[in-house]
Amino acid sequence: MQLSFLDAIDPKVTAVKRCAELRRLLEYHNRQYYVLDAPEITDAEYDALFRELQALEKLYPELISAESPTQRVGGAALDRFMAVTHRLPMLSLENATNELEIRDFDLRVKKNLGVSSEDRISYICEPKMDGLAVELVYVDGVLQVASTRGDGTTGEDVTENIRTVRSLPLRLTGDHIPHLLEVRGEVFLSLEAFHRINVEKEENGEPLFANPRNAAAGSLRQLDSRITARRPLSIYCYAPGMCEGADFPSQQDFFAAIAAWGLPVNPLVTPAAGVEAAVAFYADMQGKRESLPYEIDGTVIKIDSFALQRELGEKSRSPRWAVACKFPPRQAVTVIEDVLLSVGRTGVITPVASLRPVQISGVTVSRATLHNWDEIALKDIRIGDTVVVERAGDVIPAVVRVLLDKRTGTEQSLLPPEKCPQCGSDVVRIADEVALRCMGLACPPQIRESIIHFASRNAMDIEGLGEKFVEQLHTLGLVRSVADIYRLTRADFDRFDRMGDKLASNLLAAIENSKQRDLWRFIFALGIRHVGERTAKALAQAFGSLENLRRATFDELISIRDIGATVAQSIVTFFSNQGNCEIIQRMLLAGVAPVIELKKVGGRFTGKTFVFTGALVRFTRDEAQRMVEAEGGAAVGSVSRKTNFVVAGGDAGSKLNRARDLGVTVLTEDEFVAMLEQAG
Repeated sequence: MQLSFLDAIDPKVTAVKRCAELRRLLEYHNRQYYVLDAPEITDAEYDALFRELQALEKLYPELISAESPTQRVGGAALDRFMAVTHRLPMLSLENATNELEIRDFDLRVKKNLGVSSEDRISYICEPKMDGLAVELVYVDGVLQVASTRGDGTTGEDVTENIRTVRSLPLRLTGDHIPHLLEVRGEVFLSLEAFHRINVEKEENGEPLFANPRNAAAGSLRQLDSRITARRPLSIYCYAPGMCEGADFPSQQDFFAAIAAWGLPVNPLVTPAAGVEAAVAFYADMQGKRESLPYEIDGTVIKIDSFALQRELGEKSRSPRWAVACKFPPRQAVTVIEDVLLSVGRTGVITPVASLRPVQISGVTVSRATLHNWDEIALKDIRIGDTVVVERAGDVIPAVVRVLLDKRTGTEQSLLPPEKCPQCGSDVVRIADEVALRCMGLACPPQIRESIIHFASRNAMDIEGLGEKFVEQLHTLGLVRSVADIYRLTRADFDRFDRMGDKLASNLLAAIENSKQRDLWRFIFALGIRHVGERTAKALAQAFGSLENLRRATFDELISIRDIGATVAQSIVTFFSNQGNCEIIQRMLLAGVAPVIELKKVGGRFTGKTFVFTGALVRFTRDEAQRMVEAEGGAAVGSVSRKTNFVVAGGDAGSKLNRARDLGVTVLTEDEFVAMLEQAG
């Protein structure tokens, strides 16, 4: 970047130019990575550019713009979606279900155009994405509004959520960008992303998404765009709406233009010279369906010429110039021979059907998830049942329904387990969750993750004991619970790959130092369900010792501020598990001695409640909260009428608005620092 004399005397001028350059680079590399699958830089290099832009926008907030890549993280939650009326209706498509019906569509087109049945119509063929239709409105190249299809006439404003889609440009690039461009597209989730989201939901005891389409729709229709930002949605654009400032003679021309402007187009889009080429595309996509990284449920065939499309026109709900060619369902009938119990890394116990092997879409299926016991009860699934099984791409097959007329009376009902099949600990179902869980600290599938959490920075802070070493400890059989960490010796570390004397000594020293951590850290490190850092601090403050907490009753627990029935029951269940108590006792005997960090008696913030929101500059939010607690105050996560102060950093959102609505005192970061100095 060439600097002028003006840049040298005015740093803001340099910042303006650098921000523009960084945004251009980030959008370019977003497109290379998410659209073209041809990354040119490493993730670390991309992150460095992103952090540089964040820093400049933080230094000069007035430079932040809606189309900046930093604004893809999501913002404050909405109360509801606003209605958006489409300038042109978003119509549905008529369906064809086989090759014969595709040919019938071609004959109708020719009849309506008044041409011979022997003539060849030029078509465009696309995979029919199984997602959610949206409309994007760009004004002078900048994304202004995004809305769902809705009823075809009116949809919902999902602009903030669409901004989180990495493959979608917030500002178009290239030449001859029209003043107004409306583009229709399909938002979808890859199969990998869908599977990952469902694994997380299952581990959290939440209901699963039924399929990638439901997951995409549920993600896009979140009132809190920060949730949408955590789900890697993608989009392919497929049709124009209104356009002012550009003309597209054909669908092919439209695709070429929007791709040049940076909008993602499915690379499998194919022109077809005549109906037989369209039929061949349909057959080809059906054969490739299982190997694609996303779900498709058919193909779409459109007349290529926009002039011919206008000549044919539309019926009340669908155009005459396009048809959706649906694939047959991927289902099969088989028998449940047994039900196995799988224990996940967070203790969730999942019932899995062992099936009489059956072919579905060329793949032999012998296992299918039953999800949970609510699902089993709802579908009345029994061992020995004849069932319909469905396979969706690369995700785990699922039992769709039972064929009740096939029952013989010998089928066996399925009862939820009372003991963990892996470790024999009690199985519990926490209120408001659909999952059954093993609460045992020594449960083999949970050991690796529990040790990683136990040693993490905000828990026992055992420096150096990360995933790589925990994996080796587990593989070598040196740790079967978190208590075994405190039995490790220098000889144990000699069995590690590439473990030098200095590194081994540092790890042993870090383990020894961790024995004197604050009580709240130890409580948090235990990994009790629903007990995060703030709850752990409240428990440590309320009970003063680990022994008092172990003896706490449900009623005593729910009397503590911010601890409800679900959290209280989880704590009681954890400490009523004999195996958990034995592991804790082993740690205490090994010298672990959690200490209570007392609040300052008569501190200046005693009885005062603070909420921190927005980006702080002088210290992290955790550091600020510790400063408040050291002066006898409390730092909480939400604003209420009982809140005394809200400290607002940069980009403060809904919490700041609520504080103003309730008349809560709002402090800048500098004013908060001044209060701290007075307290000292």
